[in-house]
Amino acid sequence: MQGMMMNRPLSIISILEYAAEANGDAGITTLETHGEVTKQTYRETYARVGQLAHGLRAMGIEPGDRVATLAWNNRRHFELYYAISGIGAICHTINPRLSAEQMIYIVNHAEDKVIFVDATFLPILAALRDKLPKELRIVVMADHDHMPDTKLEVFCYEGLLDGQKSIYDWPDLDENTASGLCYTSGTTGNPKGALYSHRSSVLHAYMVGTVLGPALPKSEDGSINILPVVPLFHVNAWGLPYAAPIVGASLVMPGPGLDGESLWKLMEAENVNSSWGVPTVWMGLLAEIEKQGRKPKALADVVVGGSAAPRSMIKTFEEMGVNVNHAWGMTEMSPIGTHGVMPPSVNKLPLEEKLDYKQLQGRRCFGVDLKIVDEEGNRQPHDGKAIGELFVRGNAVVSGYFKNDEATEKAIDAEGWFGTGDVASIDENGFLTIQDRAKDLIKSGGEWISSIDLENAAMSHPGIANCAAIGVAHPKWDERPILVAVAAGDSKPSLDELRDHMEVHFAKWQLPDDVIWVDELPLTATGKVSKLTLRQQLGDYKHPEVA
Repeated sequence: MQGMMMNRPLSIISILEYAAEANGDAGITTLETHGEVTKQTYRETYARVGQLAHGLRAMGIEPGDRVATLAWNNRRHFELYYAISGIGAICHTINPRLSAEQMIYIVNHAEDKVIFVDATFLPILAALRDKLPKELRIVVMADHDHMPDTKLEVFCYEGLLDGQKSIYDWPDLDENTASGLCYTSGTTGNPKGALYSHRSSVLHAYMVGTVLGPALPKSEDGSINILPVVPLFHVNAWGLPYAAPIVGASLVMPGPGLDGESLWKLMEAENVNSSWGVPTVWMGLLAEIEKQGRKPKALADVVVGGSAAPRSMIKTFEEMGVNVNHAWGMTEMSPIGTHGVMPPSVNKLPLEEKLDYKQLQGRRCFGVDLKIVDEEGNRQPHDGKAIGELFVRGNAVVSGYFKNDEATEKAIDAEGWFGTGDVASIDENGFLTIQDRAKDLIKSGGEWISSIDLENAAMSHPGIANCAAIGVAHPKWDERPILVAVAAGDSKPSLDELRDHMEVHFAKWQLPDDVIWVDELPLTATGKVSKLTLRQQLGDYKHPEVA
């Protein structure tokens, strides 16, 4: 017997429709590309999204068409998220940090009809125009007064809205209708497309709001201001454009101002309570906090993801009264899979003991299942000791890749779980520890060494600002670990000093054989340290004699 309940399809536009009515005074503050700060409520945003929807239809955009964005975090980018999916089209966010080759590939692979672009990125399109679809139309995300000079044939964003009605009769779409398309950064081979649906995106928003919403700090008047440093072009800014309106949080969009100084000033001016981003961003902010002598006055929470946050970074934030929520996920998971909201039993612990949990990747969100398997595919126990490849499943996890059957076949196992490529353990309380990416584990003399553990230990030395541990070929031991490091000041600790500092956590054979000092580490398009690039740069590396 089935229940007798209404079955209404989940739709993305219903999120903004709800926010406009129930949380209408909250909204979006944007540091525009041209430097002006603008503010608009969700109520005003919903009206503009209706106008934009009419404008898209006037351009001939049909349900199922891919509409691309190449833009910073700003109010217009947010509007596109809702208007494109609201009419049944697909919002394809493009990472401007991708290589030219990758960008050409994904625009053609997605068969984009229109691309919305911030003026900053017009030179990228100009350089690639001959290799993009001829019918591709370009819309500059600006008003009439700030349209740039360009030889490209372009439309004005505000021109699409001029004269359009703010009320749009949104279609009742099947909740499994595709809504968004996001490609992986493609560190190996061509980028692969994750094709999200209205159902998956709304359920992910529920999941993020349910888990993280109650933990968000509030201002004295009860308002919540979140600054997403994580880009809207990077896995839907971790679901914030959908989750924030539901919980009544306002978004403070930083535009192109992602350096530590710009972030500090915007956080201070707009009373930012929480901010979300990758570890490399927080390094810049912490440097500015040290320079200013204090944190931004309202900042009380940061969500860290993208790559593992060093224990030393978490400790620095916690000691200044900023809660660190260490989350984990993937593009293929919409992307959040685990969260770092601590249970009361952990919150009451002394800081050093609490950090033992804070540096883990947290516990699974409701709606996400995790399993670890050995090399034969046998499930391993969640006892904190067993290690295996991590597989996931859930309502916001991909079932395959867009127009890529070969990659789909490799990614999904016989039980329908998605293989993450991470090696992990899970303890009896559900805490996930990512030991490493399978490709980044260092195999020395038949034994595995975690590059993440090495990096965390090295980063706790005050002389190191950032580092990466990689395995390089060794004639006897197969691979041996070395550190590639950025110094925190003029003085660089010696290898022996670093080994002495790290040996409390490792057996001697696990310690790095060498440290190579660089001015900066190469980053991937998503802001992670590119170990692939480091391995290529150190292809001719010769090991020193090891005592």
